[in-house]
Amino acid sequence: MISIEIAAAIEETLKNLLSEAGHTNPAPLKIALEHPVQPDHGEYSSSIAMQLAKQLKRAPMQLANELKELLLLHPSIVAIAARIETAPPGYLNFFLDWAKWAEKSVQVAGRSQLQGIKVIIEHTSINPNKSAHIGHLRNSCIGDTLARILAKEGRLVEVHNYIDDLGNQLADTVVGLLKMPVSQSFGRFGDFCWETYAGINRAYQVQPELLQERENVLKALEDGHSNIAWLGLLTAERIVREHVEEMKRFNIHYDVLIWESSIVREGFWSSAFELLRETPIFRQETEGKQKGCWVLKQKEENGLPDSSEYQADKVLVRSNGILTYTAKDIAYHLWKFGLLDKDFRYKKFSDRLWTTHPTGARKKLGRADMVVNVIDQRQEYPQAVVKQALLALGYGKQAENLKHVSYGVVSLSPETAKGLGIDISDGKHAYAMSGRQGIGIKVSELLDRMEQIIDARRSRKAGIASRTIAAASIRYYLLRFHLQTEVVFDLEQATEVSGNTGVYLLYSYARACSILDKAKQPAFTAFNELSFAELELQERSLLRQLAYWPDARQAAVKELAPNHLCAYVHELSAKFNHFYAACPILKADGMQRSLRLWLTERYQHTMREGLELLGLPAPARM
Repeated sequence: MISIEIAAAIEETLKNLLSEAGHTNPAPLKIALEHPVQPDHGEYSSSIAMQLAKQLKRAPMQLANELKELLLLHPSIVAIAARIETAPPGYLNFFLDWAKWAEKSVQVAGRSQLQGIKVIIEHTSINPNKSAHIGHLRNSCIGDTLARILAKEGRLVEVHNYIDDLGNQLADTVVGLLKMPVSQSFGRFGDFCWETYAGINRAYQVQPELLQERENVLKALEDGHSNIAWLGLLTAERIVREHVEEMKRFNIHYDVLIWESSIVREGFWSSAFELLRETPIFRQETEGKQKGCWVLKQKEENGLPDSSEYQADKVLVRSNGILTYTAKDIAYHLWKFGLLDKDFRYKKFSDRLWTTHPTGARKKLGRADMVVNVIDQRQEYPQAVVKQALLALGYGKQAENLKHVSYGVVSLSPETAKGLGIDISDGKHAYAMSGRQGIGIKVSELLDRMEQIIDARRSRKAGIASRTIAAASIRYYLLRFHLQTEVVFDLEQATEVSGNTGVYLLYSYARACSILDKAKQPAFTAFNELSFAELELQERSLLRQLAYWPDARQAAVKELAPNHLCAYVHELSAKFNHFYAACPILKADGMQRSLRLWLTERYQHTMREGLELLGLPAPARM
């Protein structure tokens, strides 16, 4: 990668300078490269001279000029840079040799040094008690995109969907099925359960005695042998099948479903419990409000989030013997890292998807080097407790390689909330979705509505289906925000087809395909300085953005943040469309036509890769 090569050359050169100045053991250097806004400042820029000028007792510009002369002799720089310029107060600006870059860009990229490292990514993990809403879909889109990015970088990726079939939410739905009469007509079981779940939670307010029914159902689900347990299992399985089929429409797939009941009934928690008993921070309370509970004791030095709420000792086993979610999650993570003397058995759930099952076959799953959990930012504390348990058990390396990809929740804009019948007289900027109140935008309803809008606005329908375009547009909408941003979902904004949207990306890619199809000649592959001698502003702007593709991928991997890719492909498409408008391609002649066709081909290739990583289609026609 060019930025890595430049940074390595700067680091090597600086170490030599520091050594000559008498700094025999220089501290590790942090060399950051920037993408200059102005093309006149080159493709990459470094401020390292300003950072080290005082230490080397040189003026920043003097040091920058000295580094420039040394770097121009470095083999890595000679291989990629046309020139280096310095600029006040001490910048080093690198200008790429486009002929050399073009030769490199058509070579097959080597595999990552991280090839063979196994990563388990857990995402989606929706409670199996009702239909999915758009907040769930944001999780799934982030997780699936991270799986694609990491696999592209050479990791062995295994995707898990954790099914909490022993939790309060499923228990509530089961109580509702038993106690709440619902006579409406529904197209899907999950939609029926959506109303049932909201109905029983309303009933709890006026019939608090029903809460005891929830406790009874929870115990029955965990025991796993009664008619209530079977009703819970059948309900969960039916809804999970609907969830899995729904996610397929957004190009989201899994390798295995891990059922919480399997963790409990097959002894995973029992094994984890015995390990934890050997640590000084896990014990059963004998007095106070937590009497009879098994708790994980908290201390300030445990590295948990800094909040009084988070300093309370974490209950793993309640006094009535019912396990908390976190207890089962600790056992699950010990298995993920291959630290338990237990393993699951598996059966086929659907095509290419396995599920844990007590009578299934053995498979080589789990045993990860790194675990990535995509869970919203409200779950920061439980994730920290899992890491704390790993540390307490002496698994420091595994704790370090447990990554929580936290993201902001999806709420509703005032206009969208009003459309759902929510009182917005308090003037809030956003309104939370609530399954207990039956408030939210179901994924299926959003997809249907988006498909209708796309279909109505298409003048020609010879390309991909409107439903496929609709799913791509929704997926991109949920991915393009910074992870920590609360997505205030506005139905009108989400269904736009212009601007920074998935539809814009697909049309831009299809345009490039159409140009290359009409050209009826291959783009040139023999590069020399004359090929790039006189570039138009839009040609160079597109070239610069193409050169930054590896940097965007690396940023997405390093930060586990798909929005870096979204920002990149949108900017790339905008630059391509400016290039298309300002620089005739098919009407150009000679070398100019060949260059522009080659730029179009490089855009097409890069966009196809970007769309694939984002889980979007790459249509030749729209």
